[in-house]
Amino acid sequence: MAVLKLHITDGFIIDKRELEWFFSTSSGPGGQHANRSQTRAEVRWNIANSAAGSEEQRANLIQHFGTLIIIRADEHRSQKRNKDDALRRLSIKIRNELVVAIPRKSSSPSRSAKRKRTDSKTQRGRLKQQRQRPSLDD
Repeated sequence: MAVLKLHITDGFIIDKRELEWFFSTSSGPGGQHANRSQTRAEVRWNIANSAAGSEEQRANLIQHFGTLIIIRADEHRSQKRNKDDALRRLSIKIRNELVVAIPRKSSSPSRSAKRKRTDSKTQRGRLKQQRQRPSLDD
């Protein structure tokens, strides 16, 4: 029996009935096989009409991708492998966008970092002073 759900994360699961599939002939190598069989897979997922995840997660996805995500896969000669590849790429795309970035806490430089900075500035100043022409008094 086929799996009816696409697990993106623990709290975000897409019902596979929400996915629309389209198949067409693929370009590239394969000879006459490529011209006759519909191996290119295209999956479409309408975020606005979906029940997956929370309202906030869907709003974030809509803001980033728009209401419709379209993934096309035609790297393989088999329709099943292209279909699996399209699902994999869809889940990666959604998972990457659902990751919440932890805000950075600003910190002040340590005492040793300040000392290294002033020491390097002093050393650089001495180097520049050595480049000057000697005065007439020397």
